[in-house]
Amino acid sequence: MITGSQCRAGRALVEITRAKLASRSGVHEAVIEKFERKLQEPEPDEISALKSALETLGAVFLEENGGGIGVRLRFTESEAKRIARLEGEGGIVASNRVP
Repeated sequence: MITGSQCRAGRALVEITRAKLASRSGVHEAVIEKFERKLQEPEPDEISALKSALETLGAVFLEENGGGIGVRLRFTESEAKRIARLEGEGGIVASNRVP
């Protein structure tokens, strides 16, 4: 499940209007607006449809992990390769303390 705030943020990240999200998800635009404005909670299947549509467009929803919930864009294939290469480089492990 996602929150209305995550829906609004995800929509902003993938640069899609409420109308286009409504078309892609099958959820009425007014329902999306009320959800994002925290006025009304949609049915669970509607929230699932919104989440699925946004994920298809590149949004990645982050669950509560002690640091809070969130949303980010999915990494492109080239970004994922660069990250994997950097993680495999090794090097000196140092303290995270700032003097």
